[in-house]
Amino acid sequence: MQKLTRIIALSVSIVVISGCSYVGVYKRDIPQGNLVTEDMVDQLQPGMTQEQVTYVMGSPLLEAPFDARQWDYVFRLDKAYAGVEQRRVTLTFDNQGRLAEIDREGDLSEDIPLDVEGGGGPATDTVAPGDTIPNERIQNPTPGPTNFSPDAQL
Repeated sequence: MQKLTRIIALSVSIVVISGCSYVGVYKRDIPQGNLVTEDMVDQLQPGMTQEQVTYVMGSPLLEAPFDARQWDYVFRLDKAYAGVEQRRVTLTFDNQGRLAEIDREGDLSEDIPLDVEGGGGPATDTVAPGDTIPNERIQNPTPGPTNFSPDAQL
């Protein structure tokens, strides 16, 4: 009888330790899409060019496939134990490519605590995205002839 009790106790402890327990499963927050903050949207003004908007907001997550005048910036945070938070900003441009309308969905005023301890992103230098906004599209000049020699050492 003692041997049977030990076998049952050992079996139950192995099942509990192996993951079939009531302890729970580790979950983490899952951010997806463009991070959209109220500060970013406050920098937008009607009449801005598409290049200026891209500088402030980044590339849009969605562009309407048949109408490139509408850009959607969507951010979704699936919180591990609290539910889902979604933010959406839809920007509409006029025929000249100037910002005409800004539609907001979700609470943009709340700060989103994202874990950035790992530094998992591009390093930024001295200029923050909202500090300077390009005025107009700048045409790059055509590069002139270069003094390229095939014998030059690299």
